[in-house]
Amino acid sequence: MTTQASAPPSTKTQALRSYDVADFPALTGLEEEWRFTPLKRLRGLVGGDPQAASATVRHEYGDLPSGVTVERITKDDPRVGSVLTPVDRVSALAYGGADRALLVTVAPDAVVDRPVTLRVVGDGVEGLAFGHTFVEVGRFAEVVLVLEHVGSATLADNVEVSVADGAKLTLVTVADWAADAVQAQHVKIRLGRDAKVSHVQVSLGGDLVRQYTSVEYTGRGGEAELYGVYFADGGQHLEHRQLVDHNVPDCRSYVGYRGALQGDDARTVWVGDVLIRAEATGTDTYEINRNLLLSDGARADSVPNLEIETGEIAGAGHASATGRFDDEQLFYLMARGIPEGEARRLVVRGFFAELINKIPVEELRERLGDAIEARLAKAGA
Repeated sequence: MTTQASAPPSTKTQALRSYDVADFPALTGLEEEWRFTPLKRLRGLVGGDPQAASATVRHEYGDLPSGVTVERITKDDPRVGSVLTPVDRVSALAYGGADRALLVTVAPDAVVDRPVTLRVVGDGVEGLAFGHTFVEVGRFAEVVLVLEHVGSATLADNVEVSVADGAKLTLVTVADWAADAVQAQHVKIRLGRDAKVSHVQVSLGGDLVRQYTSVEYTGRGGEAELYGVYFADGGQHLEHRQLVDHNVPDCRSYVGYRGALQGDDARTVWVGDVLIRAEATGTDTYEINRNLLLSDGARADSVPNLEIETGEIAGAGHASATGRFDDEQLFYLMARGIPEGEARRLVVRGFFAELINKIPVEELRERLGDAIEARLAKAGA
């Protein structure tokens, strides 16, 4: 079912949306949404058939705290597709190819006393795998949910997140794939009145990882904070795109992504789109992306976009910066007896520290810090 015409859109509101992969034209790499992505490295996800799934991924989780349930549901459950309508060919492929969905439910009024961790585990890159997850956070509930991706896979998946009125969700997604993995993911978040989401997206592993996150509001007072931490090593392609759709009045959003790159052909892409519709008066939004180049041969593309249809807003802005080490910072540390390699590692950890500290799981914060440290040590930074 196509929900909008397929004419080339002049605004984000006109973009094609459909559950049927056949409604999307074949990709050429010339499309604005795909011009940064090396399509050949997506393997069969570019022109694949929804019926061509020949691989699977496993879901692992331990004991669940009170107020949280996890179960499998069929595609005919009315919740599936109620939040997310695919906006590109690969997302539609994932929607058609996943025959079941993983449902994570947080009961209304539940204040979950410890983080909930779900692991998506791939057992190999041969064959295509499709996935679908639905996260439902009830009214006035509060929860921290970690969705971690490990192993090897060629995966296209969709994640629908419904945050009801007055609820608070901290969602941490971690792409810590093996070096040969490929993932294309769409995360769609829908916020109720006075609901709040803090999403921290961490990308470290994989050959190619392309993550698209979109947000929409259904009532006044919604708040979305989207943070990202990514570190691309030689040969990796890590791509992050966001669309924050301010479609009701008096809502807030903040987007802050930081990335580091080292090694030949390390590549990152960040594209941040914020749409403020005519009816979204009182909107307050800001987005910023910062990239740190640690070696020659690395490339970071950064494209912030604002589309504003009303002048009656509280504030809107964006910024982007890409550069190398701050020589003054290095000089300051080295002048105090710290060797150059250690000084560089301290600068990088400091660069990421603010965003890593947004993760309310100590064990995960330490593990990510150690992973960044290991990469820097391997490169002799």
